[in-house]
Amino acid sequence: MASTYTPEVTGTSFRARVQKLGGYLAGMVMPNIGALIAWGLITAMFIPVGWIPNENLAQLVDPMIKYLLPVLIGYTGGRIVHGQRGAVVGAIATFGVVVGAEVPMFLGAMIIAPLTAWVLKMFDNAIDGKVKPGFEMLIDNFSAGIIGAGFAILGKLTIGPVVSALTKAAGNAVDWLLDHSLMPLASILVEPAKVLFLNNAINHGVFGPLGVQQVQEHGKSILFMIESNPGPGLGLLTAFLFFGPRALRPTVPAAMIIQFLGGIHEIYFPYVLMKPRLILAMIAGGMSGVATFMITGTGTVATPAPGSIFAYFAVTAKDGYVGMILGVIISAAVTFGVAAALLGFGKLKSDQEPEEVAEEAVADEAILAAETAGTQHPAAAPAKETA
Repeated sequence: MASTYTPEVTGTSFRARVQKLGGYLAGMVMPNIGALIAWGLITAMFIPVGWIPNENLAQLVDPMIKYLLPVLIGYTGGRIVHGQRGAVVGAIATFGVVVGAEVPMFLGAMIIAPLTAWVLKMFDNAIDGKVKPGFEMLIDNFSAGIIGAGFAILGKLTIGPVVSALTKAAGNAVDWLLDHSLMPLASILVEPAKVLFLNNAINHGVFGPLGVQQVQEHGKSILFMIESNPGPGLGLLTAFLFFGPRALRPTVPAAMIIQFLGGIHEIYFPYVLMKPRLILAMIAGGMSGVATFMITGTGTVATPAPGSIFAYFAVTAKDGYVGMILGVIISAAVTFGVAAALLGFGKLKSDQEPEEVAEEAVADEAILAAETAGTQHPAAAPAKETA
């Protein structure tokens, strides 16, 4: 049977539980950062508004974000729960979620893949030692096939539509805030949704169409800047560079370049998932940026895609450069300040509360998970192998 892992993070408080969940989610994404970077580079270079527009190569973008990346995350999530067998059924189940979905099903993969692998693990434990010699491979293959197919169907019929409905509900809530001139409050919904990889759905499914209407009427729109602002991500990563877990700091400079210059915001999402309380920093930075854009009356003429500072300069309205620069700088500074405080300004673990020490352990082990390509759970240490 496959190896199993036992979480080491302790604590029964709500914060400890949220932290453990964040560790699991980060553990599904961190080993696949390379794939995210590959997709981001292809997107940044070859889409119509990219650095080297190429219609033929741009055809890689949609299949990678809609199929490859969710399946990789599902594969990794299944592997965390139940080794290679869990990885296989996790990928099968994830494909059921992504087929027919209009938005990238990262969140759907994070839900269905570990669940499918857990069911297979329970089945394997139930029949352990009860299969007659010579039938092991037959039982193993058919059980994985049946459970994987069953959850693929379940994902297509239930989990996929549920995630799509949640995305639509978030979009409707954002619409309401916009209609009532409460745009800075939109960050309360946008920033948590972003780190669950719903950023493309919100940006292109909600803000994009509304922004196009405003551009037709006013020649520019602030709506394109609410989700795509690279300032908060830069502020968060800068806080990690100075005050984050020491083992994580060497990974930050490259992430900053990819996020701020390349516009690939997905690169910083795992950093937030490892420490979920940092979503407060992202919300604060996002709100301050939107407020600055509103006060200065800035806007862009199209979606900055990808969300790079270069793309911002390329599509900002002619009279909006000062406001755009101020919004990016202020949002980065606010995010940095709040995140630094939430990270304890890099204080030693000996000065921390027990739960904070546990959170540091989660972050450190998430790095190990990435370095070993997903072979170990970020919030877990190896336990004895089962029979």
